[in-house]
Amino acid sequence: MFIKEDIQKAESKITNGSDFPRFIKEIKAMGVIRNDVYVSNGLSAYFDSENQVLQMSPDEYPELVVNEESSAEKLTHALEIHQKGETDYITFCKQAADAGVEKWITDLEEMTCTYLNSEGEELLTENISKI
Repeated sequence: MFIKEDIQKAESKITNGSDFPRFIKEIKAMGVIRNDVYVSNGLSAYFDSENQVLQMSPDEYPELVVNEESSAEKLTHALEIHQKGETDYITFCKQAADAGVEKWITDLEEMTCTYLNSEGEELLTENISKI
């Protein structure tokens, strides 16, 4: 089982969206098979193959209100600029909330990231680049 300090160390290396694939590679090597991130409060849940879970919240994270109207278009735009390194994590989370994203699920076995609205409906699934 991975430990909180190892996850925090990996998280600390992320400065923008372009760092995400390296972060995923690092936590996958630790044994993480899935990561759920909740946009409203920043809670992250890390799962291993035995379905054990480690939940962590960022030290500084604004309480965000998720838009009831979801927009795949807004989300796609937010992702594009975030992955180019034009926005930081908190800015991306604010834009995701505005796009109606309640949470995203990163599947490290399938190497996908799926964004869901408050109804649990998929707004977008993207493949994670392998490094």
